[in-house]
Amino acid sequence: MKTLVALVLASAFAMPVLAAEDAKPEQKKVCVTQTDPKTKKDKEVCKTVKVHKKHEGTKVEGTKPEGKNK
Repeated sequence: MKTLVALVLASAFAMPVLAAEDAKPEQKKVCVTQTDPKTKKDKEVCKTVKVHKKHEGTKVEGTKPEGKNK
């Protein structure tokens, strides 16, 4: 009985940790060419950004479509 309780408690604490690892967004490197105003030379500026998944929703009846606010 104690073993069963220990297994249930261990799995209860382990599940949120495993779910949090899957929820981390992907990272993508984005580079932009900028001109330095003083030297007039082009340089490449790179940043790392997070890529989030877009979730598809269900259409709600009786509402206006987005983008048409008139």
